[in-house]
Amino acid sequence: MLARIAAVRDQIRPSERKLADYAMAHPGDVINLSMAELADRVGVSEPTVARFCAALGCRGFREFKIKLAQDIAGGMPFLHQDLSVGGEPGADGGGQGTVPGAVLAGKLFDRTIATLMQVRNNLPAEAVDRAADVLAAARRIEFYGSGNSGTVAEDIQRKFFRLGMPTVAYTDSHVYFASALTLAKGDAVVAVSSTGRTRDILDAVRNARKAGADVVALTRSGSPLAEMATVSLVADIADDFDIHSPMTVRIAHLVLGDILSIAVALRMGDTLQERLKRHDRAVDAHVSENRMPAGDS
Repeated sequence: MLARIAAVRDQIRPSERKLADYAMAHPGDVINLSMAELADRVGVSEPTVARFCAALGCRGFREFKIKLAQDIAGGMPFLHQDLSVGGEPGADGGGQGTVPGAVLAGKLFDRTIATLMQVRNNLPAEAVDRAADVLAAARRIEFYGSGNSGTVAEDIQRKFFRLGMPTVAYTDSHVYFASALTLAKGDAVVAVSSTGRTRDILDAVRNARKAGADVVALTRSGSPLAEMATVSLVADIADDFDIHSPMTVRIAHLVLGDILSIAVALRMGDTLQERLKRHDRAVDAHVSENRMPAGDS
């Protein structure tokens, strides 16, 4: 419900927008108020409250409060507690001041935790299992992403690389467009996009699917990328790109990448354990051989 309020906020009337702002800032208060009390507290009429509920797809104020309470129970009350560009007022009561460290840290941690809870509560187990099956069976896995999604793609690729799987990450659109053309049946792509509408990613994924490869998408539900992929793990987050706002979509996608790598690792069983032991022994030996004697510069 809080995510839905954030999504419709800019499309509703100014009076209803006041209700949206109050509900996102004080969801715990709203569920304990009557319609008349909420209208009085926000400074709007009761019919405005009714229209606001209808705009959110609720049949009445009671249903709105029930859905809002479910969000709170699921860990969502901090979803929209972002910081404004102006920060807190200065000590003299005017101008722009700095946000106290405790306030800043608290709000960013709260929003990140709430975002992860939202993704967790909406993540179908069958989608995770199907994606893990696709990747575990893949002959080769390529990871695609641009911008912030590119850094996520690289991070996830490193986790799969340690599993001993043939993998590569591409963040240059020209490179992953061309590379997707070389794939074949039995190969897989993990495409990362917060919007699911980046044209370069869509073109590369289209090439991969035409070549017979499977595609696992980390993206937004209902997006062109989600519809094009073999299976999607979605993170529907009302994120913004203000300099003070945490990039919570990126964090959610990193966690989804961890879930996939661990799910694939579990499917590999004892074979992986032996491989990791050999890897660790080789790394330890390499470090020992290259350690400088005491006194060398």
